[in-house]
Amino acid sequence: MRFGNPEYFLLLFLILLFIGFFIWAYQQKKTALQRFASLNLIKKLTPSSGFGRQITRWTLFCFFFVFLVLSLVRPQFGVKMEMVERKGIDIIVALDISQSMLAQDITPNRLDRAKHEISKLIDMLKGDRIGIVVFAGESYVQCPLTLDYGTAKMFLNAVTVGWVGIEGTSISDAIKKSTEAFHSKSKKHKVLIVISDGEEHEGKAVEAAKAAAKEGVIVHTIGVGSENGVPIPISSGNRNIVYKKDKQGNLVMTKLNPVTLEKVALESNGKYFHAQSNLELSRILGEIARMEKKDLGSGKLVTYEERYQIFLFIALFLLLIEFFIPERVKQKKEWKGRFE
Repeated sequence: MRFGNPEYFLLLFLILLFIGFFIWAYQQKKTALQRFASLNLIKKLTPSSGFGRQITRWTLFCFFFVFLVLSLVRPQFGVKMEMVERKGIDIIVALDISQSMLAQDITPNRLDRAKHEISKLIDMLKGDRIGIVVFAGESYVQCPLTLDYGTAKMFLNAVTVGWVGIEGTSISDAIKKSTEAFHSKSKKHKVLIVISDGEEHEGKAVEAAKAAAKEGVIVHTIGVGSENGVPIPISSGNRNIVYKKDKQGNLVMTKLNPVTLEKVALESNGKYFHAQSNLELSRILGEIARMEKKDLGSGKLVTYEERYQIFLFIALFLLLIEFFIPERVKQKKEWKGRFE
């Protein structure tokens, strides 16, 4: 057996909270009733309502919640195997993690927005391998090409500014590293997506794009940020936000340089996109969908049957029982006006 959402098991700790609340509510009710009469007298006056019936209802509710959580964790058992042929495109996303990507001209900032959009892209992939390269003054492979989209998203979520020791922005090095990361002699089925503000400090990005094109890599570029220029926020030790300044104390401004990114895309048969509210990754995926798919081989696909329906049905059944149990039972015995 396996679970699709094991993190929901943590909800079971709420059972302790429910039990504590039920005990507290009963004590409050008991205290309130004692203000009017003794408990023995109240039991004789209201024989149709008993503590045992309340315990039964509370217990049913707790079991309802347990089975509801078990349905949320998505139990999976019952293995089914089938042979599948895999076809797709190799995609590498090169993400700029230089300090300028902290600029907030895109909400919440350039880097976080890019990570969010890349995650959405990964969710839309079907059979394509995905890899991630991060870069600033130098670059390295954060996640090699993989079909395990969950692992790719895990590596993506861990990315942050400052991972690369050398400051700056070297798009040329990112293109070279990404081209090497394809590990394929084929001259097609390879797509590189460069996400950056385009502030290339080495000026060799176009040459690197030409070299990548010779290896069959199509480079799409996405320009992130504003062309007007914005300051770069830096979090200080006391959690106040200050802005980056140069050695002379002048405010450092960062702005999108679309020219470099446009040339890179042009030299490698790709397209340039300017990020607005989103990063246009869905449009790039449309371009990829029209490309010829390469055969990634065949293999056995193991799938597990979803069994959450069983636990959901039991949970609803228990809730239904709890709903129809009355708090009081009709008494046929007639009250004679005094207690013996």
